[in-house]
Amino acid sequence: MPAASISLTGVPAGWTPYIDSPLYLSAAAPIDGAPQRRGQLVPSGERKKKGKTTLSYRLEGRYPDGKWLQCSYGVHGEVTLSRRMDDSVSLCEFTYRKGSKAGQNEIDIDCR
Repeated sequence: MPAASISLTGVPAGWTPYIDSPLYLSAAAPIDGAPQRRGQLVPSGERKKKGKTTLSYRLEGRYPDGKWLQCSYGVHGEVTLSRRMDDSVSLCEFTYRKGSKAGQNEIDIDCR
């Protein structure tokens, strides 16, 4: 997420905000319902191979509030972007590789 797309509102009088660097992608996962529900899911499987880790999520059963994809930015996931996925998605796999920046991960996402 480029630094130019990050803004602060409600800054106390007399303080000047300055954002020097982007927030890098650190994590991605499916969630149960909209982000404010905090419906984090537990992976159903994990594989490690050649510096990559793949997490699998089986999305079977009912999701009355929808299945969502959440991408987290910043070392501790300080900012997230989420969007609803099609109800027919039944499996998501996330393959992680360490990025070149601190806290950054390169993530391949395959939801089907």
